Amino acid sequence: MLPTNLDMDVLRTFVAGIDLGGYARAAVRLGRSPSAISLQLRKLEDQVGRPLLRKHARGLVPTEAGEVLLGYARRLLDLNDATLAALHAPAVSGTVRLGLPQDFAETHLPTTLARFVRLYPEVRITARVERNAVLRAAFAAGDLDLALLWNEGDPLPPAAGLLDLPMVWIGPCDWAGRAAGDPLALVAFDAPCLFRHAVLSALDHAGIPWRVSFSSPSLSGLFAAVTAGLGVTARTPHGLPAALSVLDTALTGLPPLPRLGLVLLSATPPTANPAAVRLEATLRETFVPGAIEP
Repeated sequence: MLPTNLDMDVLRTFVAGIDLGGYARAAVRLGRSPSAISLQLRKLEDQVGRPLLRKHARGLVPTEAGEVLLGYARRLLDLNDATLAALHAPAVSGTVRLGLPQDFAETHLPTTLARFVRLYPEVRITARVERNAVLRAAFAAGDLDLALLWNEGDPLPPAAGLLDLPMVWIGPCDWAGRAAGDPLALVAFDAPCLFRHAVLSALDHAGIPWRVSFSSPSLSGLFAAVTAGLGVTARTPHGLPAALSVLDTALTGLPPLPRLGLVLLSATPPTANPAAVRLEATLRETFVPGAIEP
């Protein structure tokens, strides 16, 4: 009896759904319909002869067999991609200086960079995780090859745009709202900050009094303060800690907030730094519209 050959495309779909936290996002990332994704997953379960996914409150999670397959699938896909990279492209080496906001440093960045380094082991990446204003200044000064930034309304090349994400109010899961007549306690970065400016503008326009109760230079510090009940903050819903939740503006009386554009700026022409070009392509594959929203 001949051995069963696992389909690489199906394995890629399986891994993408787990990594992205849902197969609807995987459909967006891979450019396939949800029904096509379902057929692929059923095909994979038929091939291995065991259920690979089970329903959970937050969607589908791998079964014990699915967890085993996941580890092997990652190695197979890495070997497949590394083989093609070695055969179809010249060796890539050099250094890429990447800047990105704190929102993605502990979520998409490690997985994306780990996969990139496996494909291009001769490339050295230095990543700088900072606030938007610091990254913008560093990019303008020529200290970064690639910069993932929140769009602050400046004119940018059309190709720079990646996606739009909603800005939302964030508070503890048991937040009871502000007492009548009290100013809204805010947790925020110090100025200048795009999120802070948008929040204060929305509150002032709605006639809601406010006070900044806690400031921190780090996003983890902001989330810790909100978790402790020191106030509410605003960010995108991406990477939200389990102890926090998005606050419903209709229920809380908080004003709606705008959407934010995420852009990727490249400092060099394609011929100047091939390593930067490859990393830019990898980042664009990661930040596909719809693929990272919760």
